[in-house]
Amino acid sequence: MSAIKRKSPITSAPPTSKKKRSGSKLNPANAVESKPKAEVVAADSLPVEASFADKLFDDPVKDGYRDFYASSEPYKHAVIQPLISDPLLRGVRKEILANLHFTRKETDIYRIHQSGDLANLSGLDKSSLKLLPSLLQLRNSLYSPQFREYISHVTKCGPLSGKKTDMAINVYTKGCHLLCHDDVIGSRRVSYILYLTDPDDPWQPKWGGALRLYPTTLMEDGKSKVPSSEWSKVIPPAWNQLSFFAVQPGESFHDVEEVHEAGKIRMAISGWFHIPQKGEDGYIEGEEESLAERSSLQQLQSKSDTYDLPQPNTVYYPDVGSDKENDAGVEESDDSILTEEDIEFLLKYISPTYLTPGTLEDLNDELTENSSIQLLNFLSNKYAAKVKAYIEERDGKSDESGKIGSEGKEGWKVARPPHKHRFMYLQDAPTTPAPKTKSKDKKKKDKKAAAAAETEENPISELISKCFSSPPFRKLLQIATGLKVTNHDILARRFRRGLDYTLATGWEPELDSPKDGNMKIELCLGLTPSKGWDGADDDDEEEEVEGKEKSTDGDSSKPKSKKSKPAPVPKKVEHTPFSDEGAGVGGYEMYMTGDDDEDAADGDKKKADPAIYKAATDDEDDAMVFSMGATWNRMSIVLRDGGLLKFVKYISKSAGGDRWDVVGGWGAIAQDGDSDGSDEESGSGSDEDEDDDDDDEDDGEEWAGIQD
Repeated sequence: MSAIKRKSPITSAPPTSKKKRSGSKLNPANAVESKPKAEVVAADSLPVEASFADKLFDDPVKDGYRDFYASSEPYKHAVIQPLISDPLLRGVRKEILANLHFTRKETDIYRIHQSGDLANLSGLDKSSLKLLPSLLQLRNSLYSPQFREYISHVTKCGPLSGKKTDMAINVYTKGCHLLCHDDVIGSRRVSYILYLTDPDDPWQPKWGGALRLYPTTLMEDGKSKVPSSEWSKVIPPAWNQLSFFAVQPGESFHDVEEVHEAGKIRMAISGWFHIPQKGEDGYIEGEEESLAERSSLQQLQSKSDTYDLPQPNTVYYPDVGSDKENDAGVEESDDSILTEEDIEFLLKYISPTYLTPGTLEDLNDELTENSSIQLLNFLSNKYAAKVKAYIEERDGKSDESGKIGSEGKEGWKVARPPHKHRFMYLQDAPTTPAPKTKSKDKKKKDKKAAAAAETEENPISELISKCFSSPPFRKLLQIATGLKVTNHDILARRFRRGLDYTLATGWEPELDSPKDGNMKIELCLGLTPSKGWDGADDDDEEEEVEGKEKSTDGDSSKPKSKKSKPAPVPKKVEHTPFSDEGAGVGGYEMYMTGDDDEDAADGDKKKADPAIYKAATDDEDDAMVFSMGATWNRMSIVLRDGGLLKFVKYISKSAGGDRWDVVGGWGAIAQDGDSDGSDEESGSGSDEDEDDDDDDEDDGEEWAGIQD
């Protein structure tokens, strides 16, 4: 339950060294996997019941848990404490700390320390097994016929497999977390978590690490269930406590709260009971395949997003480049030239550095070569100061209910569903009342200023509704990228610390809709004033001194750009088996290549067991294409084609503030010979066109080269 298999583990940083730390003697993941032909049974020397707490198997006790389970909310679950014989479980914990190897793993959805799959214990040699007698007894007891029948009785879920054991040991230290999901993968039927926290130092709820259950709402179609953006049930960890529930597609949503306390180890055995396998009583042909089709991971990648928030708000442009007159009755100029009126408008928001012909030419060259760039101090000093004042007044602050950034204020809403994303967003352009001035001589007020004071638009809304959505900005993008822009969809986001994130999602062009473009120009304007973020260089943020921007190499006509800074690489430290030094606070946005399942032929894909977690490999760091931390007044531009995944890493509660940004996607198509102005933009023409064609045919290699 504390680890789920993703289609492609998305590592936010290179995995830590796989060399065993001192004290680590065994790694079950390296053992030859055992495929027992008969059910696992407890040791012959003791009855199964001896491994469990006294009176656990008494009928009144068992029926009491059944009744609690049946009436529990937000969905059926139960908590048993104590579950295991205390001496046995203490022995298990001691063996784990002394003998097992753990690997820190981090993806878009979690950060944990994990052992190998304990089903592989049977594959260890006899000398190794002698070091883990208590752990082996525990595993065999949990999957014994007696306890599987116990779980079936309490949950009324039907028979459970004794052949397929599926469990691992997960350790959460400060900053570790697991985001919202429903556990629906493969043949899982019941999820469970058995806590092995320090028995002599009881876990405190304020340390975090709780299991949190999410309620769902049945939507208008009568079929879809959408989880709430917030949990309704909190189950803190406790020594020798078992929490469990039946896996239910689209309903059993849960997460594990971030651990907040340094030096505390939230250790647990997490796993699943599976449906009966072939040859076992209760086996149903085709049941596993049917369950797999309902996987929440597949829902994440599907287009069933009717009830997602925010919904797309795409604005399509009229034909660009045609000879038409503007509102002033003047024929529109070439899309490759900014008019004086365009520049005058853009100067209200954007640093003049980025509006000069030389800068735009440099941007075009950089994007043509690398498909991405970061621009420092993108907003003008005056407008940046206005935005910063607005954000710093609200950053990280709670309302009367204790919630950070409550929905509804100033038009901000909360994104859903949480198994895809959670953040606050601003999509429209609401206005908020401005403070009234206290002028004694009202007649002398400037009428224009008074009208503006009645409904002053917040500066982030103004960026969305006026700057980035304007024809001059569209023209600016076309000049910088050399692409024809067809539409835009713009959003402001606020990622609250300890709450928010986006999980990895892809984008593919709509081939049957040319108006949508065959690629995207994606912008992200970082507006995070706080310091200490992953992938951000705080030194670069100090380029404004007393309201003045520093130029690059003394030439204000050149863009102040930065290449992508990768997410932090965890430092190799050996002084503790669960060190999180260098792990960071998250908040970076990352692009990665997707998993095309090239390792298996179509006929072999069914052989892979989706329920067994696969450890990260060294090759996965190569999948990173581009990343940018939470920064202040820095804009990234990424030319995105199909096949790329993107996510914003969960913001730790220990971050210095919230992550703020404005993001937008502009549909785009490559300029061709029939497009107005294409000859002028292509310069010397045919040779460059041929190079562009070659790039289009080799997008994969082009993208892989962006990483620094």
